Amino acid sequence: MATTTPTGVRGSHAKHGGAADGAPMTHRQIMEALSGLLLGMFVAILSSTIVSNALPEIIGDLGGGQSAYTWVVTAALLSMTAATPLWGKLADLYSKKALVQIALIIYVLGSAAAGLSQNAGMLIACRVVQGIGVGGLSALAQIVMAAMISPRERGRYSGYLGATFAVATVGGPLLGGVITDTSWLGWRWCFYVGVPFAVIALIVLQKTLHLPVVKREVKVDWGGAFLVSAAVSLLLVWVTFAGDKYDWISWQTYAMVGGAVVLGLLFILVESKASEPIIPLRLFRNRTITLSSLASLFVGVAMFTGTVFFSQYFQLARDKSPTMSGVMTIPMIGGLFVSSTVSGQIITKTGKWKVWLVSGGLLVTAGLGLLGTIRYDTTYWHIAIFMALLGLGIGMMMQNLVLSTQNQVTPADLGAASSTVTFFRSLGGAIGVSALGAIMAHRITDYVKDGLTDLGPKYASLAGSGSDASIPDMDKLPRPLRTVMESAYGHGIADVFMIAAGMALIAFLIVLFIKEVPLRTSGALAQAAAEQTGAPAAEAPASAAAPAVEVPAEKIPSWAAAVAGSDAETAPEGTQRLAAVATATQGSAPLSASGGIPVRGYVRGAESSPVPQAAVTLISLAGRQLGRSVAQLDGSYALDAPGVGSYVLIASADGFQPQASTIVVNDEPVAYDILLSGTSGLSGVVRAADSGTPVKDAMVIVTDVRGDVLATGTTGRQGEFTFAELVPGPVTIAVNAAGHRPQALPVEVGGTGVTRVEVELSAGAQVQGVVRAPFGPLADARVTLVDAAGNVVGTARTGADGAYAFTDLDGGEYTVIATGYPPVATALTVNGSGVDDHTIELAHPGE
Repeated sequence: MATTTPTGVRGSHAKHGGAADGAPMTHRQIMEALSGLLLGMFVAILSSTIVSNALPEIIGDLGGGQSAYTWVVTAALLSMTAATPLWGKLADLYSKKALVQIALIIYVLGSAAAGLSQNAGMLIACRVVQGIGVGGLSALAQIVMAAMISPRERGRYSGYLGATFAVATVGGPLLGGVITDTSWLGWRWCFYVGVPFAVIALIVLQKTLHLPVVKREVKVDWGGAFLVSAAVSLLLVWVTFAGDKYDWISWQTYAMVGGAVVLGLLFILVESKASEPIIPLRLFRNRTITLSSLASLFVGVAMFTGTVFFSQYFQLARDKSPTMSGVMTIPMIGGLFVSSTVSGQIITKTGKWKVWLVSGGLLVTAGLGLLGTIRYDTTYWHIAIFMALLGLGIGMMMQNLVLSTQNQVTPADLGAASSTVTFFRSLGGAIGVSALGAIMAHRITDYVKDGLTDLGPKYASLAGSGSDASIPDMDKLPRPLRTVMESAYGHGIADVFMIAAGMALIAFLIVLFIKEVPLRTSGALAQAAAEQTGAPAAEAPASAAAPAVEVPAEKIPSWAAAVAGSDAETAPEGTQRLAAVATATQGSAPLSASGGIPVRGYVRGAESSPVPQAAVTLISLAGRQLGRSVAQLDGSYALDAPGVGSYVLIASADGFQPQASTIVVNDEPVAYDILLSGTSGLSGVVRAADSGTPVKDAMVIVTDVRGDVLATGTTGRQGEFTFAELVPGPVTIAVNAAGHRPQALPVEVGGTGVTRVEVELSAGAQVQGVVRAPFGPLADARVTLVDAAGNVVGTARTGADGAYAFTDLDGGEYTVIATGYPPVATALTVNGSGVDDHTIELAHPGE
């Protein structure tokens, strides 16, 4: 037999800008919570980009060479890469808000120390500390967003994140260039300027970000964190110095590559046995997560290549100042801003995301391939187009690879999965910058040697007098030698872009094989609330209680254990009952090891119609998945319970609200049918009141009782509009169309099905004209419109051409009064629609 309790998310009142438990947060609540988070993200990105245009001068001032130049960037990327999985795992275990604030504090300390650097080594060490903080901010921003916002809606807010990324990315190099070019500031302020923003972000986060804290006994996988950091570091050291300090084929290469492989294998071994692994290896059983991580690895190469090497190209190959170097990269940042924002909005409306990944991969490959053809004297507008293509592609791929991964995991794995994709992106960036920087240095050296063959021995001796690894001061070089150096840098950096294009092509090929899965419509917090309160167990009969499933104490969910051990009077009703079942099942008989007990039934919708392709999942009370089935054409499903006891049965299907029920399985097959209710919808048509004809392209806005916008759209050819997945209850529909008066009406959205409405728009008349004086049109004249009852309908000021206009008028008698010279009042009859022209002539005083 089966005992069931319907699903229901019970919540308390909202606090501090957060939503009620299990209830979706409103747009206003989300934006309040995201304000400090986005500010912290702005600080993180600013710190990464502000030094890009200042680096040539910084390294020259500190006496470093090309290797130091590369490592200032790579050191931050390395520590960010190594720390990202750890931050992600900690986010699954501890307070996300506290972790964001800790990351900000680490960043502030690292920045302050970097500004005091006396040599390149100290600067690189401080950048490592900065990278740890930036890695936390980068990973936690994605994780907190995923916790609050459903994947379907997340595209919209990812657009805000992309916009923040774009503003910080374009503002960082510009600000860094201005600071470096300002003599009374100097490059050290590039590290100080982000500190006030970080302090403000700390304060704002304290006031606006309020997330539930999961408190449970945890064990951080420090061994895994050390091994992954050591493996990545060893690999980066090898690719940085190979071909310079030692040959590519040498004992150093064998030792470092072999050591990195051994460390990587040890990492996999440790992760497979850790109770709380940094990167849960089981995640990679999911094809989407595996392919998204690999694609992120190669996207990281493309993204960081563009941001790091453009500054050297514009300053060393084109003789631009640090400020102008930042200005000239605006096309790339503009493309990133547009694509990330637009793609996020469209994904929210359509739920389709793969097309953006494929298009982004194609654009990144094309942009980098074209950038591989540039030289030091290439026309700038050609380069601008190539950079714009690169920015458009990165904007389409960067956030959406994380989105596709977050859509595949449970709330418990959200932090680890998000940070895994970010980890691979940062790893790609670190390896790309390090390896490509080394390749670029060698290529530049070769091109310089080739260019000197046509110069006399005088210039050849000048070229050899300095260190090959040092970054030249172009202003101190003779013109012929300077031209050779500029050409070498232009050609060498182009070669780097061409190699990065090959990496982008691999990313493009990978995303072709990612399977598109419909985006969920609930955020991680809502899912967690549903798991906690949405599947309460019913009181099981005494005969069914004894042979229950054994659930080890450490496997009982923290929320269930907390309720079981607290005052039951204070816990939510559903949680009390489910916790009671979890507690009652402790110490009972273990699961049967041989065979399972069949659980069969049908998934039905409205009027008992079958729901094919519905996903039915059986989980234990500890949250472990035990079985999964997909409903057939007749709605039937079949799966096996591992033994007697209490389980949770979850059913979901596109276009229906998810349903969770608790079933109690005895030693006989269970027959249980699941009824799914459809999501509420709203549709209708907009017509003209006078003629009844449909009104095309009318703007339709749906708001709730608090005034928050729930949905917007425009009418089609037949005046139709449709909105799906609305929360049942009272809403207000506002309709506005050109040539018609706005209309607003209240509507009650039903609990199931689609509510249909018809909206009639009245035609709005318009009065326009010109106020003229004897010398011509009169500017800044005051025009007042009064109706037949003496009420002032509106006032207007004429423009430079003497024109004025009144819109949305009812038909009837009006008086138009114009002042500026002696007032003139004229009568006017307005029809119900159309435009009436009414010119007013003003005379000189006394005429």
